[in-house]
Amino acid sequence: MSASGDQYEIEHDRYRAVVTESGAALRTLTYDGRDLVDGFGADELSPGCRGQLLMPWPNRIRDGKYTWDGVEQQLPLTEPSRSNASHGLVRWVAWTVGEHTSSSVTLTYRLMAQSGYPWTLDLAITYALGDYGLVVTQGAANRSGSAAPYAQGAHPYLTAGPNPIDTWEVLLPAATRSLSDDERLLPLGRESVTGTDVDFREAHPLGGVGFNHAFTDLVRDDAGVATTVLTDPAAGTGVELWVDDTQPWLMVYTADDRPAPLHRRSIAVEPMTAQADAFRSGEDLVRLEPGASFVSTWGIRAR
Repeated sequence: MSASGDQYEIEHDRYRAVVTESGAALRTLTYDGRDLVDGFGADELSPGCRGQLLMPWPNRIRDGKYTWDGVEQQLPLTEPSRSNASHGLVRWVAWTVGEHTSSSVTLTYRLMAQSGYPWTLDLAITYALGDYGLVVTQGAANRSGSAAPYAQGAHPYLTAGPNPIDTWEVLLPAATRSLSDDERLLPLGRESVTGTDVDFREAHPLGGVGFNHAFTDLVRDDAGVATTVLTDPAAGTGVELWVDDTQPWLMVYTADDRPAPLHRRSIAVEPMTAQADAFRSGEDLVRLEPGASFVSTWGIRAR
């Protein structure tokens, strides 16, 4: 069996994608044979969280500890080098196919109550290809008898074309950056991007800028959608990632801290409903009441 389990292929016109049983991850997405995401091989463990889903929280929780409705919880430290609980509980679990058509696939997973997260959630993800690219519908329903803390995200790495990322033009519609400490990558505060090297509200070349930051105060269109655009001018190609208004945060990461061949090879643009440490801060955290559901939509398309 492949390291990532069963492979679910979908296609529509010039778009093709492969989703994996392990983690319900987006392993590949292409347009006319051109990669839109920097994925991983079928027999490879997803490196650097490529294509994975971050549920029931994205990013990090300090020391894995938080208090909810007066009760302290302790999660396993899945990032022991930084003493954090990182990227949720479902990155490596086997998801079940609910429906698989030629152009879409829905996978589900029942996250059982456990130490540190004593709530049962039904999780679902649908990847659907259409004329306007990939649309992802991601969400959860609380099957427990008490309210659960909840946030979600995803971790696609985008690729605009074959040339080095320093030559790509970036449009990042975000006015505010979250500041974090270098050692544990946990929030310290925030600042306006105005006057900084990470102000990409107008498209310009990435150059040598390195990203490992969460951004908020997103610029949105009349429908509440915020769109990040990466372009490879020399190739005349590009890729867009859009998020709906349930997702006020984007994590952007250029993998400067990764060794070759992953070092600065692509740019992760990660939709998030809350930033790091939301289980402790409560900021943008969803209180998922018994029987309630929460859904976000985001997508990727070629330029």
